[in-house]
Amino acid sequence: MVKLEEKIRREGKVLPGNILKVSSFLNHKIDVLFMDEMAAEFVRLFKGCEINKVLTIESSGIAIACAVARLLKVPVVFCKKTLSTNVNEDVFSTPIHSFTHGRDYNVIVSKDFIGPDDKILIVDDFLANGCALEGLADLVNKAGAKVVGAGICIEKGFQDGGNKLREKGMKVESLAIVEKMTDDGQIEFRPQ
Repeated sequence: MVKLEEKIRREGKVLPGNILKVSSFLNHKIDVLFMDEMAAEFVRLFKGCEINKVLTIESSGIAIACAVARLLKVPVVFCKKTLSTNVNEDVFSTPIHSFTHGRDYNVIVSKDFIGPDDKILIVDDFLANGCALEGLADLVNKAGAKVVGAGICIEKGFQDGGNKLREKGMKVESLAIVEKMTDDGQIEFRPQ
């Protein structure tokens, strides 16, 4: 999505450790009109897929997941990183390593919200090493549901997560794929 690449070049910041900061429009301050444009692109990319739920993980994926789900007219389910008093203990859980935060989470989703009849589109803001997507797919499998595919706003193509998931047969559609980030802030994208 050329408009996303342009927005990343204009507003994104490359930080040490191959971190791409896009908090001015995607995951801290949210450009809701642009979010709707990205959501429409995901709907186009997954047209014809039978999707009855959108799944993401808290917190940065929630905004884009809601935008996609609204257009698809289906609910969003988001996985939590901690068990809280408003979630009972009857949950599916899986460990996920966060590249951005450099730590492991045991993510959970209530068994009330995912089941064998569900055809799920996973949506998230970033894809780096693929741990989050693999974990979310594991939760879907534990529920007996089906992963239709994964919609990613920004993929770090220089890490192997996207390739690993595609080789396993998952349909992964990324709106922008970063091939290279340099210390001086230059960003190169994979041609689409």
